[in-house]
Amino acid sequence: MLPTLAEVLRLPALRRARPRVVVGAELLDDVAVRWVHIAEVTDLAHLLRGGELVLSTGIALPDDPEALRRYIDDLAAVGVSGIAVELGRKYHAELPPAFLDAARDAGVPVVLLDREARFVEITEAVHIRVVNEQLEELRESEKLHSVFTQLSVEGADAGRILHEVAQLSGCPVVLENLTHQVLACDLNGEDPGTLLTSWESRSRAVRSGSRTVHVPATGWLVTTVGARGQDWGRLILVAGAGPTPRQSMLIERAATTLALGRLLERQEESLERQTHRTIIAGIIDRAYSDPEEALVRARAVGVPLNGRELVGVVLRLRESGTGLAAQARLSDTAEGAARACRELRLPALVGSLDDLRVGILLALPGRQRLDPTLYMLSERVRGAIGDAAVLAVGSSVDGIREVRRSFLEARQVGDVAVRQSDDRPFYRLPDLHLRGLLHLFRDDERLQTYVERELGPLLDHDARHGSDLTDMLRHYLGAGRNKALAANRAHLSRPAFYDRLRRVSHVLEANLDSVETCVSLHVALLSLDSVRDER
Repeated sequence: MLPTLAEVLRLPALRRARPRVVVGAELLDDVAVRWVHIAEVTDLAHLLRGGELVLSTGIALPDDPEALRRYIDDLAAVGVSGIAVELGRKYHAELPPAFLDAARDAGVPVVLLDREARFVEITEAVHIRVVNEQLEELRESEKLHSVFTQLSVEGADAGRILHEVAQLSGCPVVLENLTHQVLACDLNGEDPGTLLTSWESRSRAVRSGSRTVHVPATGWLVTTVGARGQDWGRLILVAGAGPTPRQSMLIERAATTLALGRLLERQEESLERQTHRTIIAGIIDRAYSDPEEALVRARAVGVPLNGRELVGVVLRLRESGTGLAAQARLSDTAEGAARACRELRLPALVGSLDDLRVGILLALPGRQRLDPTLYMLSERVRGAIGDAAVLAVGSSVDGIREVRRSFLEARQVGDVAVRQSDDRPFYRLPDLHLRGLLHLFRDDERLQTYVERELGPLLDHDARHGSDLTDMLRHYLGAGRNKALAANRAHLSRPAFYDRLRRVSHVLEANLDSVETCVSLHVALLSLDSVRDER
């Protein structure tokens, strides 16, 4: 953040002295000025630390050309920013050729001050500028410290951290893993088709030998992300030519926050799962204004969707819940499904859809048959998570616009299949028969009216008296009207179960020996299950 020599020469205190650059004009924008030193002696190099602009009237400079060259070489050796000489005391129009030649050879800019200068005004002006720059740098550092400390305390996810980086820098930012696949990004309004296309190959071409490096050829500012000696990714700010120190500070603070979050992240989804979840949600919710954006983002994480048979698959958990245990169960299910897909080399996006469901978007090449793939996937998933979830499959589609329909179908199938007593490897809509049909119509007011008409009195009776007559009816119909089998399933003696059935018949005013009546009541019970399904 130090001012350059060009900026210093534009300060009013110096402009009043009419500065004229006679050596090193091409270096002015590259040389930073850390301080100003007034010196009228020749042996001052040992007093300097580098980065100083030396002011002199030249009155004490030697006449001997070799002594002048030693003077310049000594100053160059300590790294001065430049030498400004006021004309009028010793030199009236020009400096000696030996002085200029030595400065040119050493790469030290030389400025002539054609008018008498107040050196104290120059030093004050430059020092105020330097101090202000340093104070501004401290303010920026404090601001970044405050922002990222707050993000760490709140346990912000990678998406939010990257959003802050993009807002603070005004540049796109990408987080990738060690295999150069995009884990998260905030493009800050940039076209994803331009920025993310062929990301892996472009990223592999960028080598970063040090922790943070700027690559002029791409304009990328790259820093490594990791902690405790275990690096797991890179954070890339597309900063363009010549990133500022503030941008370097910003990306390093962000990388530290991401690394800290990874250390604290134990029961949450991995970054890969979060990224996959975001893409799947964007497809289902139609959040992308252009479907091509979803294709680009998916390819950037290593899952090509173009020209593939796309199938929405839902893993529906059998048990619902809240809190850390439920979150851990959902996370384990998603990671198990992702591991199964990797082991089978199935291109797939895998991420949670909500608190009960994990979505899998399979992207199968045309030559790969779906059913054998589903059987293998089911076997691997069960090996990873046991019977904690049922595997529901939507219809195959051949375009990204139709994926939403496939997922909605798989979701409906999963909600019904979780109540099935058979043990299929996976379920499709035709496998669900009457339950599937009723589930599709569960939001229809006519179906809900039918349930109330058939079962309303019994449900009201159970609610008022705390009884279980509805469950007794369910056992009876589920056993095919076999009273002995139903009593056994209800864990009741036969006389006790028969008495419950008589009470059911009385409340409903229905003949439970009538096949037609029982069919109607059974359909109503199945409809009730569909209506009560958790969304």
